[in-house]
Amino acid sequence: MATYAIGDIQGCYEDLRRLLERIGFDADRDRLWFVGDLVNRGPESVRVLRFVHSLGERAVVVLGNHDLHLLALAAGNPKHAAKSNLHDVLEAPDREELLDWLRHRPLMHYHERKGFAMVHAGLAPQWDLKQALACAREVEAALRGPDHRAFLHDMYGNDPRRWSPELTGIDRLRFITNCLTRMRYCDAEGNLSLSDKGPPGSQPPHLMPWYAVPNRASREVRIVFGHWSTLGYRAEHNTWALDAGCLWGGRLAAVRLRRKKPIEPVTIDCPGHRQPGASV
Repeated sequence: MATYAIGDIQGCYEDLRRLLERIGFDADRDRLWFVGDLVNRGPESVRVLRFVHSLGERAVVVLGNHDLHLLALAAGNPKHAAKSNLHDVLEAPDREELLDWLRHRPLMHYHERKGFAMVHAGLAPQWDLKQALACAREVEAALRGPDHRAFLHDMYGNDPRRWSPELTGIDRLRFITNCLTRMRYCDAEGNLSLSDKGPPGSQPPHLMPWYAVPNRASREVRIVFGHWSTLGYRAEHNTWALDAGCLWGGRLAAVRLRRKKPIEPVTIDCPGHRQPGASV
């Protein structure tokens, strides 16, 4: 049995199918981890959702920012409607089944035997594994609870920018959500910069990739993540970045998760369904 982690798909269903053929995925034996952003901007979000949903326990999905955008739109929050291409999901006859399944996905996953954790974007440098998982569970409880629509209406925003265990209410939930689904850069103290999105070297000098913060509390944990298409596939600091820009004409990447053997990427070239800077 093999377990593969796969980068951001964003509705690129045919590219996903080609990648699974390339790795020789056996649905009866193998398992797939998805780093989030199953949907949006690509041409077939609903087909991606239906396929991953059909895998049942053979698939583990963590939520990405675009997955949360879909849930927010469905809950009546129009904030990013102009930048979304999600009508195929929102108008689907099985919409409610798919949305309910998506809303119950985790924001962080950890497999002790394999020794890997998975998030969409990153972890606050102050969080060790136990703290990160506990924080993720707080947001998951909000998403799965009776007041999930209120959370989906209030989750957007860039503040607060730094973790404190004294944060409460929506400020606490928003910071956790931003770390797990949006962050790329922060400073040495863990202050988030959510507006910087380019590759390392393009950021202001006081900022660094979240995974490169000195003495990051989670540095001993092997982590796979996505979200950062301008970073591309990269393996360093005990992390594996898997968003290789499939949507933008880059590659779709997968790695086989092994405890003792080297981690090597498998990638396919993608035609690209969006141009950088496009609104949807």
